[in-house]
Amino acid sequence: MIRKRQMIYILLGFSLFMVGIWIVKIINGELPLLDQWSRSFVVQMENTSIYTFFRIMTEFGSRPFILPFTIGVALLLMGVNRDWLPSLVFAGGTLLSHFLNNVIKFLVQRERPTILVEANAEGFSFPSGHAMTSMVCYGLLSYFIVKKIKSAKIAFGVQFFFALLIFLIGISRYVINVHYLTDVAAGFLFGFLLFYGLIQLYEYVNRLRSPS
Repeated sequence: MIRKRQMIYILLGFSLFMVGIWIVKIINGELPLLDQWSRSFVVQMENTSIYTFFRIMTEFGSRPFILPFTIGVALLLMGVNRDWLPSLVFAGGTLLSHFLNNVIKFLVQRERPTILVEANAEGFSFPSGHAMTSMVCYGLLSYFIVKKIKSAKIAFGVQFFFALLIFLIGISRYVINVHYLTDVAAGFLFGFLLFYGLIQLYEYVNRLRSPS
């Protein structure tokens, strides 16, 4: 268990290092190699059924959907758990991911490959808000659902479903050409770090609240 955790930390450290390199290149006006290699594919996707599918998927990470969804789920979590903490972590974490995403975008100030207002694709590009916010929002929802499930198989199914949903939402931004692939990868990474931190905070506060 300890060895597995160490490997995860090493992987996350390496990923942060790579994202740091991308940020330096972007700020200096360069296009990271990953984006150079991946541009030809996305250009070919326009006006295809694949593009249409991902154009639909991207809506599950857009503000018009995420905002009422977050409010509704937060109220549902409060009713099911009879506790304010899961709702606060879920709603507050989702809002925090949106805020931090905007801060990073302002600092890096990368222009998008294309603007698509109807797909909620305006402003700066790095990192992808859809990838980052979806990781936190749907990741936390998966976490709180699994805590209520006793069957390991069903729990795995729930986790797989939400992991797939998060991936499809994030990668949709690349496929519909409103983000570079590095934007999406960085969004996933920052989102995961925030998601993990929020879970640790939730568990810590729960332990403090538990009677000794």
